[in-house]
Amino acid sequence: MFEFHFDRKRYFDIQVLNTEQYVIPFIEESFTIQKGMRVLEIGCGEGGVLKAFINKGCTGVGVELYEERVENGKQWLQEDLANGNIRFVTKDIYKCDVENDLGGAFDIIVLKDVIEHIHDQAKLIGWMKTFLKQGGTIFFGFPPWQMPFGGHQQMCANKWMAKLPWYHLLPRFLYKALLQRFSRDAVENLLEVKETGISIERFERIVKKQGYRIPHKTFYLLNPIYKWKFGWEAKKQIPLLSHLPFVRNFYTTCVYYLIAAR
Repeated sequence: MFEFHFDRKRYFDIQVLNTEQYVIPFIEESFTIQKGMRVLEIGCGEGGVLKAFINKGCTGVGVELYEERVENGKQWLQEDLANGNIRFVTKDIYKCDVENDLGGAFDIIVLKDVIEHIHDQAKLIGWMKTFLKQGGTIFFGFPPWQMPFGGHQQMCANKWMAKLPWYHLLPRFLYKALLQRFSRDAVENLLEVKETGISIERFERIVKKQGYRIPHKTFYLLNPIYKWKFGWEAKKQIPLLSHLPFVRNFYTTCVYYLIAAR
């Protein structure tokens, strides 16, 4: 098994492959990606997702809070930076001006494994309209909160805590006590995810309330990223289960969405 959170270069390479093999094909099922399109990724890390779009002829802007990740990205994307194919902005997205900081509106906005870390999700989703060109689209990929590892407990240094499913659904006081006893290294990060974790139903309610439509979505029983993490091929959710509200959250390890302004 590959440990994502310790080998950032390998993780970067995997993000490129995962985006080329799954994210971009998913988007293109209902939205045509053309050369010259501008792509914004919020929470871009080192830029692996954006690199896949650059390989298709797009230009990318990555917004990331963590300077060390941006520095890695600049090292691994030197040629694309020099050619003007990508640039990084180390800033809180809420403090970014679309013209002055980002160079204008975008055809595609990407949030991959990010929305479940955002505190005011409705605010961000609604506000992103100001960054989107008319006819543009926004991609979301995230694990539903109730899925076996929706608490991101794989971040724990304690091996058995990292592999134990569903305990993040315990009441907060019990969950906190368990983390403090067995995994002090990750307490604050995991409690934050517990506060911000999002279900399929809540995501769809927010999207519709903020004035978007959902032209395309796919639920996965086995997350595409598991191909590199565990050697398991991606598997879409059983159709019947994907239509069962609430229950589907417990057995769907990843969802992909495209949304567009009405």
